[in-house]
Amino acid sequence: MINYSISPLNINSHLFSVSLTFNAIADKPYTLSLPSWLPGSYMIRDFAKNIIEINATAENNNSPILIKNDKQTWTLTSNADTSVSVNYSIFAFDLSVRTAYLDSQRAFFNGSSVFLQVEELADQACLLDIKPNDAIKDWKVATGLTRHNTEKYAFGQYSAENYQELIDGPVAMGNFSYQEFDVEGITHHVVFTSEHYGDLTRLTNDLTKLCQHHISMFGEAPFKEYWFITHLLANGFGGLEHKNSTILQASRFDLPNPNKPDELTDDYRTFLSLCSHEYFHAWNVCRIKPKEFIPYNLQEETHTTQLWAYEGITSYYDDFSLYRTGLISFEDYLKILSKTATRVYRGKGELKQSVADSSFDTWTKFYKQGPDAVNNIVSYYTKGSLIALWLDLTIRDKSNGQYSLDNLMKELWIHFGRTNIGTSEDDFINIANILCNTDIRDEFTAMLHNAERVELSPLLKKVGIDFAASKFSKLNSVETRTTDEYIPYVGALYSATPSGLKVTQVIEDSPAAEAGLAVNDIIVAVDNMQATEKSLQNIAEHLDQNASVNCHYFRDDQLIEQPLSFIDSPASAIEITESDAELSSQWRNIIGL
Repeated sequence: MINYSISPLNINSHLFSVSLTFNAIADKPYTLSLPSWLPGSYMIRDFAKNIIEINATAENNNSPILIKNDKQTWTLTSNADTSVSVNYSIFAFDLSVRTAYLDSQRAFFNGSSVFLQVEELADQACLLDIKPNDAIKDWKVATGLTRHNTEKYAFGQYSAENYQELIDGPVAMGNFSYQEFDVEGITHHVVFTSEHYGDLTRLTNDLTKLCQHHISMFGEAPFKEYWFITHLLANGFGGLEHKNSTILQASRFDLPNPNKPDELTDDYRTFLSLCSHEYFHAWNVCRIKPKEFIPYNLQEETHTTQLWAYEGITSYYDDFSLYRTGLISFEDYLKILSKTATRVYRGKGELKQSVADSSFDTWTKFYKQGPDAVNNIVSYYTKGSLIALWLDLTIRDKSNGQYSLDNLMKELWIHFGRTNIGTSEDDFINIANILCNTDIRDEFTAMLHNAERVELSPLLKKVGIDFAASKFSKLNSVETRTTDEYIPYVGALYSATPSGLKVTQVIEDSPAAEAGLAVNDIIVAVDNMQATEKSLQNIAEHLDQNASVNCHYFRDDQLIEQPLSFIDSPASAIEITESDAELSSQWRNIIGL
C-alpha cells in the first residue's frame, strides 16, 4: 500500500503540503511522476510545474537518491530495503475544474495535479490522509473517495484501489453548504463551495428527475454514491466528469431563486443541463470509453477519433433529458436545439473539418482554439449532438419506432461499459445496424469522416418537425427569425467592455471581415457614434440596407478606421419548430425506459 497525505501548508501563499510513503527495495529504481493531463480535459497541463521543494527521506537514517529526469518525472533509489517518503509542496491557485486551489475561503484539488504516482506500484492500493491545520480545523470535506474509518464530510483517511482511482476522486474543503437526495437508494450529494442564495430544495427535486432519467435509461447506476461539487463565482461555467462525482463551475446566481419558485431562467436551465451532461458521463466516457483510453496514458497526448460520440451524444441527451423529465417544454427544447444547429451552420468550419478529425485534433485545434475557430474547425460537442439526433431519428425510422438511441446506449453499456472493453467506431456502426435491421454504414461513416452538413430536415419532417434556414434576429445573437423583412447583419459577435465592444468572432466573407475586423479588436465608434451593443443595434436598424459607415476600432493600441457595411442577414441560422404534434410524439415520447 502507498500512503499519501495532504494538508494546507500556507493558506495565504496557496501551498499544500503533500507526502507519499512506500516500501522500497534496495537499489531498485522507482519512477515518480505527475500526469501531463487528466481524463475529460484533452490538453497537456504540465501539472508538475506547480511542485515546489521536493525531497526524499527514509527510515534508519538511510538517504534515498531522488533525481529529476524531465519536467514531470523523478527517479528514486534507496540503498536499503526500507520505507521511504517523498515530501513536497504544491502551489494551488487555479479555481477551475481541473487543477488545485487554496485560500482562506475554500480548498480544492484533483489528485492528478497533486499526487505523484510511483509507476512501478501503480496498481497498489492507496490510503490518503486529508489533514486540517489550525486555520481550517472547522472546515468540512467533500469527495467521492471511499471513506476509511472516517465520517462523511470529515477530515481523515480515504482509500482507493489504485492510483487511477485515487486521482479520479477530486476533493473540496471549506465551510460549504450541502444537501442530499436519494435516487434508486443511492445517496447523491450537492455541495457548493462558496456563498449562494439558491433554492436547494427545488434544485435537488429537479436533479432527482434528471438522475432518475439517466439511471433508468442505462438500467442501473455504476456507483454507490454520487457527488455534485460546484465552485460558485461571479461568472463561471464548466464541468469535469469523474466516475462517482463531478466538479462544476457556475455563476453565483445561476441557481433557482427561492422567491420565484415558478421561474426557470436561462441561467438555471443551463446549470441543470450542465449537471445532466456531467452525470451522463458517469456512464458515457468514464466507463464506456474509446479503446485508446484503456488504460489511460496520462504522460502524453492520446488521440481518438471518437469524441464526437462521447461528448456529442452526451450533449444531445443533456438538454433532451430536460424535456423528457418535464423540466422544460418541448417548444423550449426545440429553441435550444435551434441554437445548437445555428452554432454549427453559421460558420464554415464544419465544411473544412470532419467530426472525426475534430476529435483527433482536440489537443490543439479545439482546446487551443485560435481566432479562426468559427471559420476553420467544427466542435465535436455541437456537431456531435446533431449526429446523435440523426442517429436517434434514423434508428427510430428504420425500426418503425421499436428502437432508439436509448437502446444503442444500453447496448454499449452492457457490452463495453460493464466489461471495461474500449470501443471502436465499428462498434457504434454495428449496434446501429442491428437496431435498424439494415446497413447504414456508408451514410454513417461519411457523416463522421467527411466535412459536410448533417442532413436532418427529411428525418425531422417524418416526426412532424420543421428544420428551416432562417435569419439572425439581432446583430450580436444566435437567436433566429423567419421573415422576408430586412434584418441588418455584419457577421461579428462581440462583448461589452468599458472601452468598447470586444470582438469575439468574425465570420468569413462577412461585412465585418471585409472591414478588417478581427478577434480581440475593440470597436469604439460606428458612424462617429460611441459603440455600445444597444447603439450599434439602433444604428443598424435606422440605416438603409447595404449602407456603409465609418467604423473605428483599436487593435492593440493602434486606432484603425474602415468602412463597415450592413447587409440583410443571410439565412445561415436554423429554426426548428413543431408542425405536427401527433407525428412529433413518435420522437419525443420515451422508448424503452
